[in-house]
Amino acid sequence: MKVLLHKGFSAILALLVLFSTVSFTIEKHFCGDVLVDVSIFTEVEKCAMEAYEIALEKITKIPCCKDKIDVVKGQDELKMSSFDDLDLEQQRFIIVYTYSYTNLLEYLQKEIIPHKDYSPPNLVTNIQVLDQVFII
Repeated sequence: MKVLLHKGFSAILALLVLFSTVSFTIEKHFCGDVLVDVSIFTEVEKCAMEAYEIALEKITKIPCCKDKIDVVKGQDELKMSSFDDLDLEQQRFIIVYTYSYTNLLEYLQKEIIPHKDYSPPNLVTNIQVLDQVFII
């Protein structure tokens, strides 16, 4: 059970580090004020009126369609700190905590069973029937 929990927490922390460092973009395409398409990993699909809109933009100088790009940035660098970066009080706390945790439980010796490999002799006759002693 302990090994399973350890592996589970390790996997969860690895995924947390992975997802905190991944960055991605969200692209949105608007025609006027209407949202036409949203895309996360691929390019957005332009509206069917795109060719007409380009020609209209040349005449009116006002674009009708617009693209909005939102960038969700992950962490660029992960801070790796060592034991020497901690304050003296924090170092003492960690040392005392680990020492008390490791010495908290006394490990029991493996139980010795002296008659583990003993095999009883084969019975030739049933002694209870022979002596006619029965538990009632």
